[in-house]
Amino acid sequence: MMAAQGHGRTRFGWLLGLYAGLALLAALALVVLGGWLALLGGSPYYLLMGLAVALAGVLLLRGDGRAVWLLGAAVLATWLWALWEVGLHGWALIPRLAWLIVACLLLAALWPIARRRLSPFNPAIFGAVSLALPLLLLASILYPLFNSPDVELADPALAGQRPAGAISRVAVPTPDGNVGGQHGAGDWTAYAGSNLGNHYSPAAQITPANVDRLEKAWEFHTGDGSPPDGIGYAFQNSPLMVGRTLYVCTPSQIVIALDAATGQEKWRFDPHTDPQAMAGVAASTCRGAAFFRATEAVSECPERIFWPMVDGRLGALDAQTGRLCTSFGHGGYVDLNENTGNRHSGFVGPTSPPMVMRGTVIIGTGQVRDGQQAAAPSGVVRGFDAVTGEVRWAWDVGRPGQTEPLRNGAIYTPATPNVWSLISGDDELGLVYLPTGSPSGDFYGARRTPQQEEYTATLTAVEAATGRERWHFNTVHHDLWDYDIGPQPNLVDFPTPQGPVPAVVQATKSGQVFVLNRATGRPLLPVVERPVPQGAVGDDHVSPTQPFSPEMPNTVGKPSKTLERIRESDSWGITPFDQLACRIQFRRLRYDGQYTPPTLEGSFDFTGAHGGINWGGVSIDIGRGIMVMNSNRLPYTLTAYPRSEMEKRGIRSVFRGSSEESGYMAQEGFDYGARKAVWLSPLNTPCVAPPWGYISGVDLRTREVIWRRPLATGYDQGPMGIPSFVKLELGTPNNSGSVTTGGGLTFIGAGLDRWIRAFETESGRLLWDYRVPAGPNAAPISYELDGRQYVVAAVGGHDRMETKLGDSVIAWALPR
Repeated sequence: MMAAQGHGRTRFGWLLGLYAGLALLAALALVVLGGWLALLGGSPYYLLMGLAVALAGVLLLRGDGRAVWLLGAAVLATWLWALWEVGLHGWALIPRLAWLIVACLLLAALWPIARRRLSPFNPAIFGAVSLALPLLLLASILYPLFNSPDVELADPALAGQRPAGAISRVAVPTPDGNVGGQHGAGDWTAYAGSNLGNHYSPAAQITPANVDRLEKAWEFHTGDGSPPDGIGYAFQNSPLMVGRTLYVCTPSQIVIALDAATGQEKWRFDPHTDPQAMAGVAASTCRGAAFFRATEAVSECPERIFWPMVDGRLGALDAQTGRLCTSFGHGGYVDLNENTGNRHSGFVGPTSPPMVMRGTVIIGTGQVRDGQQAAAPSGVVRGFDAVTGEVRWAWDVGRPGQTEPLRNGAIYTPATPNVWSLISGDDELGLVYLPTGSPSGDFYGARRTPQQEEYTATLTAVEAATGRERWHFNTVHHDLWDYDIGPQPNLVDFPTPQGPVPAVVQATKSGQVFVLNRATGRPLLPVVERPVPQGAVGDDHVSPTQPFSPEMPNTVGKPSKTLERIRESDSWGITPFDQLACRIQFRRLRYDGQYTPPTLEGSFDFTGAHGGINWGGVSIDIGRGIMVMNSNRLPYTLTAYPRSEMEKRGIRSVFRGSSEESGYMAQEGFDYGARKAVWLSPLNTPCVAPPWGYISGVDLRTREVIWRRPLATGYDQGPMGIPSFVKLELGTPNNSGSVTTGGGLTFIGAGLDRWIRAFETESGRLLWDYRVPAGPNAAPISYELDGRQYVVAAVGGHDRMETKLGDSVIAWALPR
C-alpha cells in the first residue's frame, strides 16, 4: 500500500504543481494589470485577488493545505464583491465568476492527489471549495441569465387603463398614389408604408392569440446574394406593395416585381451598377423604392417605380412592365452627381429611396464617405419632376433663400450636411422633412461655415413643390461625434392638453427623441439646453450646451428618462483579464458624460456613432399610441490626431489608397484627423456588458417606457464571433427597424442572429419567432390581399454586421 501511494505521488504529483504554476501565472497578470488599474484610481480588487492567488500558488507548491482555505476565502470574497458591483446580472457576472468555477472544478479533479500531497487536508473544506462554491457561483450566473433583470414587460391587463384614441388621422391615398395620411391595410406605397414614416399597417388578421400559428406562405430568391470580390452587401430592402405587386430592390440595385400573394416573379430590371461605386460605399444596398401614379395622361409609364443606385443615378421604371421610362431624365435616368462636385466613384452613394409628393421626386445627394477630405461633394437635396426628370428645385444650405437649380456645370455648395437617410412628408401641409447629416469634418469643426453649423444634424421642413424652407430645428450643436440624424421622421397627431397637434417625432443617434409641431417646428415638449463637457483639440471648440428632451425617453443605453452613464464596473470581457484590460482603457480615456469631445489622449463616446437609433428609425402603432424603438448600447472611443501624426502613421484619404479597416478618419484638408472605434477588449468583444441592443415600447400619451427587453440572442454570433446556439436574450447590436400592425403585434429582425420575432405591442411579450436562412437586417412590411394578411421581409444579411448573406424574400401568413 505504501508503495502504491509513493507511485501516485511521483506519477501524478506534477499535476498539482502544474495547477499551482497556472495559478501563479494568473496571479502575475492580476497583480501587474490590477496594480496598474489601482494606480489609475480603479478598483483595487484585482490587485488584492492577484496577491491572494499568488500566495495560494506558493502554498500549493509547498504542499501546504492552507492554500485551499485561502482559495475558498478568495472565491467567497469575489462572489460578494461581484454581487456588490453588478448585482444578480448573469452576463456581467461571467468574467467575474466563470474563471473561478473552472478553477474550483479543476481543483476537485485533483482530489486524489491533493489528499496525499496537502497537509493538513480537510475533506469537508476541500469539498466545499472545489464543489459547493462553484455550484453557488454557477447558480448566481444561470438564474439571472434565464430570468433576465433586463426584461421588463407590461401587464396586458393594464392596457385598458391607458388613454385611448388613435394618434394619427386615417386618410386615403392622394391622386398620384402617394399617401399623405396613413395607408390602408391592402397596400404599402412607400418605404415605411406611407410618407408619414410610421412603419404601421392597419392589417389586423394576425393577433397575439393566433400569431403562434404563423407559417411561411412563400419564399423567393433574388439571385443577388453573393457579392463580387471587394464589395460588401447589405440586403436592407423594405419592399413596396401596390395593387397585387411587390417591388423589391437588391443590394446591387436590381429591381424585381413579384406577385404579392404567391411570390412568383413578374419582371426584373438590372441597371448594371458601377462595381467601383458599390465597393466605395460601406455596404452596397438599396433600402427601398418609391411609387408614383400620374394624374394626367402621359406618353409612357403612367405608374412608375423610382429607385436610387449607389453610382449616383436615380432611375424610373414602368411599374407594370419593368421597362425604363425613357422620357424620364436621360433615357430613364437622372444623374445625381451632376453639379455636386463629386470627383471620385464611391465618394457619394444614394442608398435610401426618394420620396414622391405632388408630382415631385425628392432625394438627397446620398451617403457621403465619412471623414475622408475637406473637399467633399455638396449635400444638396433636389426635387425632380416625376414625369420628365427635370430639376424643379434645389435646397442648398450654402445658398439661403435660393432654390433655383444650377445649370451649365455650376457647383452647389461643397461639403454641406447631406441627407442620406429617409425623408417623410405631409401632403396636407405640402411639406417634406429632411433629416441632415454632418459636413466633411465629422470630428473636427474649427473650419465650419455658419451654414454648416446651422444645418448639421438638423431636421428641416421644406415645401414639396418649391423647395423653400419653412423651418429647421438643430438636434446637436457643433457636432463632433458623427451624430447625424439617421432615423426617418415620424408624423403623428400628438396628444397635448389643447388637443391633438400635427407633430413630427424625431428620434436621433444622439439618444434624444424630439417632438415638434410639424407646421412650425416649435417643440411640443420641452427642449432644455444643458451644459456639456468642454475642451476640444487645437483651435476647435465645443458648444457650451446641447439640446435635451427630458420628457421623452432617451436611447442612450437602457431606454428610460434617466440618462445612463457608463461606469468602470460596466466593463466586460470573457475572462477577468480582458475585462481588466477594458477597465484600464476606461480609466485612461477621458469621459465626463455624454458629449465628451474627441481628445488627443482618447475619449469615451456614448452613445457612439452607430446610435442610439440609426436609420431603421422607430415604428408607431397609431391606434394604440405606442412607439416601438430598437436601439443600440455600444460605446465607441474617439481619438484626435494632429495632421503631422496622421502623416507619420501613413493615414490618408481612401481615395489615395488608404484603408478604413483601422477606423482612422483622414480628414484631409483639416488640422486634425481622428480614429473612431467600437470599445472592444483584446479578445475583440465589446468592453461593456450586455445587453448591447434593446427593443422597447413607449406610450406617447404618458411618454413612459412601458416595456423593454434585450433584442436578439448570441445564437449565431456571440462574443469573439463564436455562436452559442442558445436562445438567451443577450441583446445584440442591431440595424434596421420594425413594423407594428393593427392586430397588436410588432415584427422585427434587425439583430445579429437569424430570427424574425413577433412581440405583443402592448406588453412586449415574445409570442413568435422564426428561423431564417440569413441575417434579417431589413424592416419587415405587412399588408392584406385576398382576405389574407402577410408579413414580408427581405432576408439577406449585412456584410458590415457579419450576419450571414443570402437572397431570400419571405412571406408569412396564417394557414388558409
